[in-house]
Amino acid sequence: LVQLAESGGGSVQAGGSLRLSCAASGDPFSTYCMGWFRQAPGKEREGVAVISPYSGLPTSTSSVKGSFTISRDNDKNTLYLQINTLKSVDADRYYCAAEGGGRCAPVVRYFGTWGRGTQVTASS
Repeated sequence: LVQLAESGGGSVQAGGSLRLSCAASGDPFSTYCMGWFRQAPGKEREGVAVISPYSGLPTSTSSVKGSFTISRDNDKNTLYLQINTLKSVDADRYYCAAEGGGRCAPVVRYFGTWGRGTQVTASS
């Protein structure tokens, strides 16, 4: 199993940038599809972006394409999410997740291992 710990959340002015990190430990990080998801209070968790194991092919959802970038450093066992041009609707709790079964898409039910999340807020 892999253990995940997010960091990098905080308060950012609308239009600003932020980079979230997810440190992984345990099983070989490079073998997992990794993803970022977010959840607002009272709403369902939704996919943001995923990145394939080994080759690191990214897939972003249409709501963040062009402003969010997912990346991974397999040598550092770390997943990243670069958030640019933050909007108020992007202010959620962000979670990283790992999927080791071969599926790699921003679908919540595909992912079995989750971090505790990091909060992103937008200030005006």
